[in-house]
Amino acid sequence: MNRIGFVVTSALVALALLSSMLFVVDQRQFGVVYALGQIKEVITEPGLNFKLPPPFQNVTYIDKRLLTLDSPDTEPMLTLEKQRMVIDWYVRWRITDPLQYIRNVGLDEAAGANQLNRVVRNAFQEEINRFTVRELLSVKREQLMADVKREVLTVVKGAKPWGVDVVDVRITRADYVDAITESVYRRMEAERKRVANELRSTGGAEGEKIRADADRQREVTIANAYRDAQKVKGDGDAQAAAIYAEAFGRDAQFAQFYRSLEAYKASFNKKSDVVVLDPSSSEFFKAFRGNVGAQSAPAKK
Repeated sequence: MNRIGFVVTSALVALALLSSMLFVVDQRQFGVVYALGQIKEVITEPGLNFKLPPPFQNVTYIDKRLLTLDSPDTEPMLTLEKQRMVIDWYVRWRITDPLQYIRNVGLDEAAGANQLNRVVRNAFQEEINRFTVRELLSVKREQLMADVKREVLTVVKGAKPWGVDVVDVRITRADYVDAITESVYRRMEAERKRVANELRSTGGAEGEKIRADADRQREVTIANAYRDAQKVKGDGDAQAAAIYAEAFGRDAQFAQFYRSLEAYKASFNKKSDVVVLDPSSSEFFKAFRGNVGAQSAPAKK
């Protein structure tokens, strides 16, 4: 029984020792083997590898992929005309030489990001001082990013190379500081209100002009229509009078009788109308007394 336990224990120890001597390097990483604190080997190819067990040797990993560094703060920078601008940027970079990177920068990606952030910010501040706001926002933007990239590469590949490569430097936002932005917005708002009020005033004046012209045309149209109506009415009245005159001229007594009937109709058009006269002596009721009808009988022949 003791022999079996010894064999099992020995096998477990051997497996633990073997597992501490084997390590796998991923294709996205560099493997750095240390021997008593000194770099012994840098493994760049993926696969299974061997090393001495700790504490004689140990291994760390560094990312070999393309990394992104975003601007961590929004501290303003001064342009050529001393305007305070907030610049947001990002950098695409990668570690190309782990040995130089560890010796000159640090043991992990965070150390490189911290130092690279300082270099990129200084390069942006130096380059932005040579450009105006208009150039920064439009015509010289690409040139600015190219100049910053060139300066950063000069630093990381200088006397003490960092073992990194800067692939791209880009500006994501360029804006005034909040105080200036608010002032610009207020000026823009005031200008838009001034333009709006000017347009309203112009529109009101044009509206009054159109309404006055429409009223004038309406009055002219109504006057012309009334004139034409009166002219037509006058022509009609003249023609009616001529017809009446011709008709009444043929029989004067009938005409007198017809006028009397029209007068009666106009005088007694309501039940409440009352006329106090003497029918026997009044000319108004002459038609009722039958004189007109009797005298008009021979005229019918």
